[in-house]
Amino acid sequence: MAEQLKNIYTTNYINNLALKIKEKYKDFDSKSFEKTIFSNPWNSLELKNRMRHIAITLNTFLPLSYEKQLEILKEVSFDFTSFEAMFFQDFVEVYGQEDFDNSMKALEVFTIGSSSEFAIRAFIIKYEDKTMNQMNLWAKNSNEHLRRLACEGCRPRLPWGVALSSFKKDPSKVLKIIEVLKNDKSKYVQKSVANNLNDISKDNSELVIEFVKQNLGKSKSLDWICKHASRTLLKRGHLKILELFGYLKTNHIKVESFILDDFVLIGEDLSFSFSLQSEISLGNLRVEYAIDYKKSNGTHSRKVFMISQNEIKSTRKNFTKKQTFKNMTTRKHYMGDHYLSIVINGEQVIQKPFLVN
Repeated sequence: MAEQLKNIYTTNYINNLALKIKEKYKDFDSKSFEKTIFSNPWNSLELKNRMRHIAITLNTFLPLSYEKQLEILKEVSFDFTSFEAMFFQDFVEVYGQEDFDNSMKALEVFTIGSSSEFAIRAFIIKYEDKTMNQMNLWAKNSNEHLRRLACEGCRPRLPWGVALSSFKKDPSKVLKIIEVLKNDKSKYVQKSVANNLNDISKDNSELVIEFVKQNLGKSKSLDWICKHASRTLLKRGHLKILELFGYLKTNHIKVESFILDDFVLIGEDLSFSFSLQSEISLGNLRVEYAIDYKKSNGTHSRKVFMISQNEIKSTRKNFTKKQTFKNMTTRKHYMGDHYLSIVINGEQVIQKPFLVN
């Protein structure tokens, strides 16, 4: 079993953090700091709560003004990178909301080796216009990490982050930043632009459809952004977006030899196969399968999975797939009737039942 992310904070990690702080602040009680970090309720805390615990403990053991605390933490942060270093940003979120200017400067530093995408949201909620003005400046910065923060931090539905309800209703301020960044040369930034647009599509689909209409075909990178930004709409079989990407009606195609296991045991794999047949070229196809999972209350919930999306010039194409039924943190399986469907260009063309035992 893979190591849980929360266990990244080993005794060596915290010891190293304490030593680095003591180099910058000689009165730092490193031993008591380490002891406090690993005291109750550390063992019961998940990843984000461990970050918060570290941030709170840092504040306790740095009995200085907020500005002086940041001076120390900014220097120390250069030795810590990736997601596990986000306790620096969490410190700003907890203790810096009354000092906007110094907090923005700190988040600029902390995001370089990590990401300030979560912490900035508290400032958007409290100081929307002021924070978005700052993010518009970051969007024009020469550093790709700051440009990416400008976009990632204002995603309406950022995973693990607090939803920005005002931007779910009206994402116009977000789209202004996207317009600045849509031609960015950095793949890191491009991915954030696409993910932001995908978030917007869940509440304001027509705005994203219009963006695709205006930008598809202009450049290779914009084509990628448009496609990645449309993934939720494509999975939902939205007719307008399907047509924009050339996924048209498939009346010329027949599904043949659809073979599906009659049942699958929880913890094992479900196997299925089928063929697509046509008298002419199969054409530009988005081939997916959907499973209607039985829920604990007896109803069903659909999940769509990608098989293939490309131009198929032949008149026949065979597909063989497996789907795991191992229980995961994101999905628990229940015994009973389930359904598997083949979906072509957003349209369900055939469905069969199977049992989960």
